[in-house]
Amino acid sequence: MIFLDTDVVTACMERGHVHANRALELITTDDALAIHPLALAQCAVEAVDKGGELMLHMLLEGIGVQVWSPDPRHSRRVEHLRAITSVSLLEGCVLDAAEHENATLATFNARLAQLARVRACPVLTLAADARPAAN
Repeated sequence: MIFLDTDVVTACMERGHVHANRALELITTDDALAIHPLALAQCAVEAVDKGGELMLHMLLEGIGVQVWSPDPRHSRRVEHLRAITSVSLLEGCVLDAAEHENATLATFNARLAQLARVRACPVLTLAADARPAAN
């Protein structure tokens, strides 16, 4: 399973985005794709602001992205991540979801990618050669 963060979804959505090709490469996979509900909400806010809400939902449905359902301990794990690292609430949510599901994190956020690597969470990022084997 691969968890998409907002950067990857945004790059897929924005025409001419500098990372669009890499984002499309990341989502073209046989692995299951998932998104944290707060990441989806953030993407939807940006999409609504730009008149692309329908396009966002069509993209996510078209590639089979499932919205992850947090378990009861999710908030405790996220609060711990926030306390011991400098991640934002949204970054902590996405990282925890990937860790909890033993999944890969897809992000263009270098700081988040580095933290995920330190925590032994597989990461798909800008560098094509950083792609781990499919889970």
